[in-house]
Amino acid sequence: MIQRLDRIDQLRAAAMLWMTAYHFCFDLNFFRLIREDFYRDPFWTWQRTAIVSLFLFTAGLSQAAAVHQGQTWARFWRRWLQVAGAAVLVTAGSLLVFPKSFIYFGVLHGIAVMLIVVRLTAGWGAWLWPLGALAIGLTSVAPALIQSFPALDVLNTPWLNWLGVISRKPVTEDYVPLLPWLGVMWWGVAAGGWVLRERAHWLGSGAPARGGRKALVLLGRWSLCYYLLHQPVLMALIWSGMQLA
Repeated sequence: MIQRLDRIDQLRAAAMLWMTAYHFCFDLNFFRLIREDFYRDPFWTWQRTAIVSLFLFTAGLSQAAAVHQGQTWARFWRRWLQVAGAAVLVTAGSLLVFPKSFIYFGVLHGIAVMLIVVRLTAGWGAWLWPLGALAIGLTSVAPALIQSFPALDVLNTPWLNWLGVISRKPVTEDYVPLLPWLGVMWWGVAAGGWVLRERAHWLGSGAPARGGRKALVLLGRWSLCYYLLHQPVLMALIWSGMQLA
């Protein structure tokens, strides 16, 4: 039986709450209640990077714990289908709200692909640290590489830009390609493997959480449902408030 570790759930909950605050501001901007540039202003772009990094690093920790505890492939695929199905729902929903910039490879799409790669490579141990650095660094040299070899411009097309080796960012509301983000998840797996061997208590005992931690643990465990529901709820609340004003 896979034992949930409360510190991982709390980290995931922290990412979800930060994401909610970010999306609340994004929605206020969408309804023109505030004026912010979420696509170019470093205050917002760096926040997005930090939120996604925390979320994916935590996903790597979770995979390390699952493999450490002997998670079967059957259980893995059941969870994977939930993530992949949720990604399809995100695409459908965003197509209705943002038809010109709908989400075709956002965070859930990226996680679905990365989970398979991470599962297959979880046993590589410390090698995941340099591999993660390579995955992150490759995106920095991609523009120069594509400029030097024009044939590689095909990597900018919608059929291949999910790999992340691009010189032009696509027009979409959420874009979390395989690179560099696989590197962050690999680091999460590497860190999780070390902690589980050397400092397992850092991730929690698996005992029921008490007090204020209980709500965070609950949110962390239901993060997928929360992710799917929070934006429609936020947008509905803001729209309702505007009608009452």
